[in-house]
Amino acid sequence: MSQLFFETSARSAVGLVRKGNEDSAFTSSRVIAVADGMGGHAAGEVASRIAISKLAEITEVITNPEIDSESAEDLFSGALHTIDLEIKEETEENSQLSGMGTTLTSLFIIDEKVSLMHIGDSRAYRLRGNTLEQLSHDHTVIQELLSQGAISEADIATHPQRSVLTQVLMGEGAHSAPLLIVDGKVNDRYLLCSDGLSSVLTEKEIKSLIKGKNRQQAVDGLIDATYINGAPDNVTVIIADVVEEVSENVSQKIGAAQ
Repeated sequence: MSQLFFETSARSAVGLVRKGNEDSAFTSSRVIAVADGMGGHAAGEVASRIAISKLAEITEVITNPEIDSESAEDLFSGALHTIDLEIKEETEENSQLSGMGTTLTSLFIIDEKVSLMHIGDSRAYRLRGNTLEQLSHDHTVIQELLSQGAISEADIATHPQRSVLTQVLMGEGAHSAPLLIVDGKVNDRYLLCSDGLSSVLTEKEIKSLIKGKNRQQAVDGLIDATYINGAPDNVTVIIADVVEEVSENVSQKIGAAQ
């Protein structure tokens, strides 16, 4: 079984309203991730930095050639619990950080499979051919109401609970969530983003900006479009193309995790 890889481009921007960046991100040839911190003051950026830094450590283990695929998948799946414990320890040591939290959306290529680990409302999309599909499921009050048929898409923009998360890493005992596993295919394009993008642009707009562009053009086009639309939040974008060989195997931390 052959091993597929990611070729990535990424960028994180503060936006036009926020004073600081609470988003963090991570890119490598086999693991990518976006974390959107919350909690005000320095707390949000601390939480997202913890998530990305711990995931970067885990990545070194799960991409080691000596580890088998099943063990790597188990360790990746358990990363939410590991990160949550790290956040708990940090808040216990520093009470000023109490209440901080972060989303985390991450993809891991194992052989020819792509595994999605997700909590919160940062999103993962896949562009395959002409079809853009949202792979992640928002852990929000709005999404629950939509799923129940209690509200319509038209109600979202003015709903008072449109930003309320139902699941997040806050050091309160998050459990390992089942991974969504999909087949990897060369030339598939994945997009990971914080809600600073997905709450501003429609799927149609996102698709038009990432299809047929090179990765950096797609990243810049998405962020530029959020600024044109007011950029009310931090915005972080990773574009990852699936390839059979990587030009260079470099990992990078972005945003608050730098």
